[in-house]
Amino acid sequence: MHTKLLLLLVAAGCCLWSVASACQSIEQRYKFANSNIYVRLRRGDKLQYELMRGDKSLQTVTFDNFATTNNLVESENGGYKITDGTNTIEFTLVKSGVVTGTGSDVTHVRVARDQVLQGQQPRDCFSLNTGVTHWFSGPEQKKHYWPVERQNHTNYSYLPKELDNFGVGERYWLNSDGVFLYVENNTPLFIDQNSAGYEGKLCFSAISALPYDPRVTSAKFVYHVAVAKDAKAAHKYAVKTFLGQPTGHPDERMVRHPVWSTWALYKAEVDDGVIRDFAQQILDNGFENSQLEIDDDWEDCYGALTFRKNKFPETKTLTDDLKALGFRVTLWIHPFINNNCTAIYEEAKGLGYLVLDHEGSSDTQWWNSKAKDAAILDFTKSEVREWFTNRLKRLQDEEGIDSFKFDAGEITWLPSDPVLQGDGSMVTPLQAVGDYVRTVAAFGDMVEVRSAQNTQDLPIFVRIVDKDSEWGWNNGLITLITSMMQMNLNGYPFVLPDMIGGNGYYERPPNKELFLRWLQANVFMPALQYSFVPWNFDDETIAISKNHTKLHADYTPYIMKLFKRAVETGEPVNPPLWWIAPNDSVAQGIYDQFLLGDDIIAAPVVLEGVTKRDVYLPEGEWKNGNGDEVYSGPIWIMDYPAPLDTLPYFVRVGFEMN
Repeated sequence: MHTKLLLLLVAAGCCLWSVASACQSIEQRYKFANSNIYVRLRRGDKLQYELMRGDKSLQTVTFDNFATTNNLVESENGGYKITDGTNTIEFTLVKSGVVTGTGSDVTHVRVARDQVLQGQQPRDCFSLNTGVTHWFSGPEQKKHYWPVERQNHTNYSYLPKELDNFGVGERYWLNSDGVFLYVENNTPLFIDQNSAGYEGKLCFSAISALPYDPRVTSAKFVYHVAVAKDAKAAHKYAVKTFLGQPTGHPDERMVRHPVWSTWALYKAEVDDGVIRDFAQQILDNGFENSQLEIDDDWEDCYGALTFRKNKFPETKTLTDDLKALGFRVTLWIHPFINNNCTAIYEEAKGLGYLVLDHEGSSDTQWWNSKAKDAAILDFTKSEVREWFTNRLKRLQDEEGIDSFKFDAGEITWLPSDPVLQGDGSMVTPLQAVGDYVRTVAAFGDMVEVRSAQNTQDLPIFVRIVDKDSEWGWNNGLITLITSMMQMNLNGYPFVLPDMIGGNGYYERPPNKELFLRWLQANVFMPALQYSFVPWNFDDETIAISKNHTKLHADYTPYIMKLFKRAVETGEPVNPPLWWIAPNDSVAQGIYDQFLLGDDIIAAPVVLEGVTKRDVYLPEGEWKNGNGDEVYSGPIWIMDYPAPLDTLPYFVRVGFEMN
């Protein structure tokens, strides 16, 4: 029998000393069996629950729209539950004790509603404790603030989507107090953060509404709260319990030498002659390569997966010639078929291979179509996965393509209210994201994708969604760093940064300064990806670019060492600065520096017109990467000189490359 401790408390004994004071809070505390972990109900303006270890408060959560005078009662599985007569919430102690590999005692509680009726939207809220506590992880964002407590979301459906560049995001939030929150995949999750009425809060809610299946009559709402000694220990436990780790790592040549893409420089203006000229420019200017990627507008029509002969008359000859020059060749691929790509559209439609809505229409839209002028393949069907795979293998076998860059994958591109297949009883659009990504990942370690959720096990690069050629928080250079840290703390350590200098959208290509600062920010990330080229600026740009491209190549052995560590332990390759000093409150707030492993601190210049910057070094002995000075952290290095040819970075004393 569980030991139950019921305390009827009046805050500060208010009812004893003042008749005029109302009893504002009645607290009820219940102890989980064989532990010193309690769940306490707090009754005030809104019902709250508090998780406690002994007398220490671990986390308090507010039920935004659940009210009852009932008490907790023991449940059949050893936890506690409470009901308002219609809805039941159950608390289960999953873990209490030291967890191997974390170096920490961990308290882990599961909070579950197994029956959220149609039309209901229960909402539970967590205080962000802004100004004291920092938050990390969450969704990839266009304005990607870091730490993430500054983000603002209103009834925000939590699925990878085009809106806000939400390509990658786990249902996972971590804070500097050592707490993490994780929402299970079968929950039709919406979030509110800093929205009207929820200022300073992060709220989870669940409702059977689009983009989820609105026909579900009884949904689940299940999340987990775990508490460890600090954020690093909590994250290690999350990796063990929820996020998982990769089963292998990407291709080493893609790490060592740059990817050269046609996209930002040429956009859709590509053909045989452009590709040959691009390759020759790369060689003539003395740069190495991992591969040359042929991007948009090579197909007969979108979805055909055949080369347009008036652009590429002899594709196999082209790829053979490129390989003779030392290039591998990759190709841009998407999951769409435009309606005017008649033959393949009719074939796919006749075979039942297109995603349909509940009215039987496959009409959708993407960035290379008008409204209702395209369809998307249904990767939730095994026969579609096989058909698509075989068509890509033909490109490899007959056209000499080495691998592929896979675009899209987010739920935005599905018809509204789609019909999807799946093994479970509650299939969400997330199924389509995962099935697409897992299908294309089978093409090996040169693959790159841009969307992900619950696919941390795949040994492939995940690309940051397109950045604009800007400096600031408006999808500019600074967000390259913050998006990379977010992806690492969501369990995706193999990050392919976006193209150096951004994409040049809105007829705003990068200038020389932005191009070089972007390259420097990339150096200690896993890979370099050029499209805009140094020789389109001047000789100084070529020289500086060669130096930094070589610096990245020089550290490839260490990057590969970290890749292998990620496979073994799930640890990030590029964590935020606090990873090596989890209790350092200054490090917790740093957004414009990052780590490579535990031993390299990169502090690139990310502000326009700046030739010096302040650098923070956490605890440890750190050698200046551009000199011989050694510093003992924690310390601020003020006004570190950083002219246009200089990337500020520091190496831990005693560091070994291999």
